[in-house]
Amino acid sequence: MPAGAATLRGRVVAVADGDTITVLDAARRRERVRLAGIDAPESRQPFGAAAKRSLAALVFGAQVEVEYSKRDRYGRIVGRVLRDGRDASLAQLEAGLAWHYLRYANEQSPPDRAAYARAERNARALQRGLWVDAAPLAPWEWRAQRRRRAPLAAHAPRLSSPQ
Repeated sequence: MPAGAATLRGRVVAVADGDTITVLDAARRRERVRLAGIDAPESRQPFGAAAKRSLAALVFGAQVEVEYSKRDRYGRIVGRVLRDGRDASLAQLEAGLAWHYLRYANEQSPPDRAAYARAERNARALQRGLWVDAAPLAPWEWRAQRRRRAPLAAHAPRLSSPQ
């Protein structure tokens, strides 16, 4: 772990999607946690529900350790989530239900970066999960498309309903 890193221990009480959970610590505080190193399909994307189910099967109700050294712009802890020593991000990649989030790969240790890249390559080669699709849309691209469309929808003429 990097200098200044911390560990959160607690029970997973909610799974928001394929890369975000809520952990209840010993002091009964809830912490939203974004799994480091991956980006899973959004809920309304193909494989979004499958990614959530996979993560829930791995960690929901379980005691986990979250190794972290930062929070994102939404205040969520961004960390490596471990259940019984198993890395949840790596498991999502192996199942083909997430992308290795290269934008933040420089924040990973070299061994984690290599393992995550290898897991995504293997899932792609074996066409696991979302990789059965010939051209799956990465979540960051999906979000960007929605942001570009949102201003257009705000200025679209509204049709009144017949009375």
